Amino acid sequence: MIRGLKAPSFMDLALKTAENAGKAGEVPIGCVVVRGYEVIATAGNRTLTDHDPTAHAELVALREAAKKIGSERLVDCDLYVTLEPCTMCAGAISFARVRRLYYGAADPKGGAVESGVRFFASPTCHHAPDVYSGVGESESARLLKEFFRERR
Repeated sequence: MIRGLKAPSFMDLALKTAENAGKAGEVPIGCVVVRGYEVIATAGNRTLTDHDPTAHAELVALREAAKKIGSERLVDCDLYVTLEPCTMCAGAISFARVRRLYYGAADPKGGAVESGVRFFASPTCHHAPDVYSGVGESESARLLKEFFRERR
């Protein structure tokens, strides 16, 4: 666990985690779960590594955080992720009762927070975190653009 990082540094850690995921051949998305000023989980995308379509950075980090605190409810936790969460990840964030969501780049095609289905605005959503978009947006977008440019 990493103690003492301040809020901007939490997204910096998510960006570094995303960069490492990209170096491993995964889509460069990184996620950090924070409780107070303590990092309790970090994860990058692992869908290829784990042969698991659900191994998005958010889900891997949420699982790790829940294990560490011994509860599936992360009510006093904040989540930092480099890309707008998809519907699956937004659902998991809701069910985990994450307090605040900070994300970097918008995802007009696959995002589900302020794009697409807008999951947290749905009347059937059990819990909606406070959402802060555009945190580390340019760096998040740069990582993704470079990753996909190299593969074309």
